[in-house]
Amino acid sequence: MRHLMSPLDFTVEELDQLLDLANDIEKNPAKYAHACEGKKLATLFYEPSTRTRLSHEAAMLNLGGNVLGFSSADSSSAAKGETVSDTIRMISCYADICAMRHPKEGAPMVACKHSSIPIINAGDGGHQHPTQTLTDLLTIRSLKGRLNNLTIGLCGDLKFGRTVHSLINALVRYTGIRFILISPEELRLPSYIREDVLDRNEVPYQEVVRLEDALPSLDILYMTRVQKERFFNEEDYIRMKDFYILDKKKMELAPEDMYVLHPLPRVNEIAVEVDDDPRAAYFRQAQYGVYVRMALILTLLDIHVD
Repeated sequence: MRHLMSPLDFTVEELDQLLDLANDIEKNPAKYAHACEGKKLATLFYEPSTRTRLSHEAAMLNLGGNVLGFSSADSSSAAKGETVSDTIRMISCYADICAMRHPKEGAPMVACKHSSIPIINAGDGGHQHPTQTLTDLLTIRSLKGRLNNLTIGLCGDLKFGRTVHSLINALVRYTGIRFILISPEELRLPSYIREDVLDRNEVPYQEVVRLEDALPSLDILYMTRVQKERFFNEEDYIRMKDFYILDKKKMELAPEDMYVLHPLPRVNEIAVEVDDDPRAAYFRQAQYGVYVRMALILTLLDIHVD
């Protein structure tokens, strides 16, 4: 039995197989429509989510399975004081696989130690968000045709952004990757990721404050929102929240074959006028998220479709 706690739980070869499977699901959805008949996915979401929870549920439903679960801690026995380990022991009696989001780092890891079913980490605090990373990798590979020899701009909240942290960990395993880290001083990438991941793997990177300085040299621009829920006080959030706004004028500085990604939800960091630009790929990215989660469910349940 396997779990997914981090993108590094899969080798590069296994990742390529997973992405190939997701591409096949995209092209041949009917072939997989009954693959999980009789199987149940439990979604345990201790903090709010739209895309991650619904895309996991859509993925299981598209495979012919069923879903159960809760969408907030308040609507679960956690409100009565039940521990994660007790909850997962109980859920293991009801479902075949589980997707868990939790505000505390490491909570899904605690769950997998007490679970008799596969656990998918659907986001734990500011730590990891591996299924979003799988979505990002599939999106980049589908749009650019490769996952190597790319210059990736990561913009916004690089300090608390778990999607950014997971994506960096995954991409450093490919050759020819270069990062441009675009953030205000207060939201810079944590030093442990710069030192333990980028420096240790000898991956070139540059830190800049102005988005305009980075745009001309990018293959991918990965925008992120400033996350209100990670700040300790309202004043700091208000001061930082509109630091970057990508608009039509800034997009004129970017190459014609650069794509804009965003894990969503966006707040103000991408102007609505950018949505009509053919390089705006964030809604396509959300669709790729369903395909890759379908592939992940099949892989963790060890279900093979001829």
